[in-house]
Amino acid sequence: MGKIDEALSILKALGLPRAQQNERSALTLLPVADLKKKTPWSKAKSRFIRIHDILVFIQENYGKRFAENTRETIRRQTLHQFEQAALAIRNPDNPSRPTNSPNNVYMVTDEALEVLQKYKTKQWKKTLKEFLKLKGRLIDQYDKRKKAMYSSVKLPNGVSINFTPGKHNKLQISVLKRFRAEFCPKSQIAYVGDAQASCSTRM
Repeated sequence: MGKIDEALSILKALGLPRAQQNERSALTLLPVADLKKKTPWSKAKSRFIRIHDILVFIQENYGKRFAENTRETIRRQTLHQFEQAALAIRNPDNPSRPTNSPNNVYMVTDEALEVLQKYKTKQWKKTLKEFLKLKGRLIDQYDKRKKAMYSSVKLPNGVSINFTPGKHNKLQISVLKRFRAEFCPKSQIAYVGDAQASCSTRM
């Protein structure tokens, strides 16, 4: 098998959802782990990489061109699931970086890196089994890390809304906490949006 097919095989073994068992996700995994066509899996690396650089790496090393406007698709439909599967972590250098920042970076987790490096070796199945057993705890750990960066606003009806880091969300928090209280305390909140997730509530 070629590198892309091998990457796809790994994603399936790691239990990624069917929607991420595709060429786009396989091609995304390779630059995140710094794997060119002739680089053996044992040489996989954990390094910071932006989505823009992922696209450049794919084009230069695998001849596949993704338009710049596909960055959001890769973020939402591939890298987000990599995070959920404890395969990758976002912004380990600065967890407070806004979700939609062009400077967001991704990195293979240390535990997943060991799985990648053992692919096609006698230790592969054992390492994979250990990772899958550990995965749930890793996800909980990363979720706690993310939630520690959230800002929470409690509305008069008792509903709490958690906002991810970012200037846009700071403005929304100020509107909800200060502007609304001073200028329109009886107003209803119909919708609140977030770059990472959206929520709506009525009072």
